[in-house]
Amino acid sequence: MGLVKLGSYIEQSDLRNFNGEFDETAVVGLSTAKQMITTKANLTGVSLTSYKLLPPYHFSYVPDTSRRKEKMSLGYNGTEQTFLVSSISVVFRVVDTNNLNSDYLYMYFKRSEFDRYTRFHSWGSAREAFSWDDMCNIIIDLPPLHIQQKYASIYNAMLTNQQAYESGLEDLKQICFVYCDQLKNSLPLIPIGSYIEQVDQRGEVLNEEFVKGITTSKEFISTRADLTGVNLNKYKVVGENCFAYVPDTSRRNGKVSLAYNPIDFTYLVSTISLVFQVCKSEELLPEYLMLWFLRPEFDRYARFHSWGSAREVYSWDEMRAMKIPIPKQDVQRAMVSIYNAYAVQYELNEKLKEQIKDICPILIKGSLEEAGA
Repeated sequence: MGLVKLGSYIEQSDLRNFNGEFDETAVVGLSTAKQMITTKANLTGVSLTSYKLLPPYHFSYVPDTSRRKEKMSLGYNGTEQTFLVSSISVVFRVVDTNNLNSDYLYMYFKRSEFDRYTRFHSWGSAREAFSWDDMCNIIIDLPPLHIQQKYASIYNAMLTNQQAYESGLEDLKQICFVYCDQLKNSLPLIPIGSYIEQVDQRGEVLNEEFVKGITTSKEFISTRADLTGVNLNKYKVVGENCFAYVPDTSRRNGKVSLAYNPIDFTYLVSTISLVFQVCKSEELLPEYLMLWFLRPEFDRYARFHSWGSAREVYSWDEMRAMKIPIPKQDVQRAMVSIYNAYAVQYELNEKLKEQIKDICPILIKGSLEEAGA
């Protein structure tokens, strides 16, 4: 088929939830990873009548590209279910299915080249947007439909395998959390205060490469702070088997920024963070304690027990007052082993997802080469 204008094959949809058929459980967000995700918006008291319908086999994207790290938020509904997206989103579908396969187009959108194209062709002053006209003006090189379907099937097969792997992964995670609940009902709950102690070590001669941020997903990450001219001697040291958390819980979507360092490597964290360690590891394994911090119930507990006016904090005293069941060490080790197995497989799954994402430009290129052969 060769080079064609995308607008000849797609059309916009503006169906709305005017009759209120769909409630907030149908609302999805659109990610820069080109997926539909659980919405982060607070929908309390929000009227959903103006929200747009995202029917099966429809695409949706957010025109604003200026605040998304050079990427476009886009999703494709490849299910048989209808969802809702914000009224600012653009919804469209492929109308010429005899010449353009929707799954193939989705692969085209998932390439980094597409993000670069949309940012370059975004326009505006206060905010830059990639309009519907801009989308229609994309020139796309289309191979014949049977070749599109062949390469889209390869991609979908890989995606199906990854999703099946991920489903089993979540089952493994739930085994740990369900067993935690069983322990709560069968053992006395003990305050952790007598098992933990604060650590306030400073003055390590370390550079900014050692400085870490702490996420609400309970991980250390490379800091996003500008450290130009900052004196790192005041930063707190997080050594092996130490925890660190940010007491302020009022601006983190109901979650606590907390992480655990299990390795023989030193991190630095901001002075606002609290660093602590388990002081009775013969009775309480730090990895077992981390397992409790990873549970969604901990975030809810910490938010409920946060206090303050201008900002609410989960204090050290409140942390020490938290109660958990402390079984024998062999039970603790067994639970940690199960969770560690989950963590290893989780990392493998994340790498697999990245590989699937990276395969899109390769498949697109392969389809074009086959068409030109």
